[in-house]
Amino acid sequence: MLLFNQHDEPDSDFVHEMERLAQLVADVERIHRGVPPEAMAGDDAPILDRWILGQRLVPCLAGLSTGHPELVGKNRLIGTSDLWLLSTDRSWARTLSRWYRLGRPAERSGLDA
Repeated sequence: MLLFNQHDEPDSDFVHEMERLAQLVADVERIHRGVPPEAMAGDDAPILDRWILGQRLVPCLAGLSTGHPELVGKNRLIGTSDLWLLSTDRSWARTLSRWYRLGRPAERSGLDA
């Protein structure tokens, strides 16, 4: 998740993550066009030996949704997809799927703890 301020230029962390995501999207597009990983990674790609598939938690939001295009209803309790952007004034959030206008936070959001 990246914090952003609607009124200031993005900081270096924001720009760095934006560039990483742009590179990921470019690689996904290359895979879609049939470019093999070997052509993108080259001989310098690290080797991961004795690997396993793991899972980790990622930030998301949960709350009462109104006006969601797929999860219809008023004040419907939902959990969002991965949270990527959050405005510093806590008025906007961008998940992997969509933008959300943020209303009142719950009593304990965990954002400032």
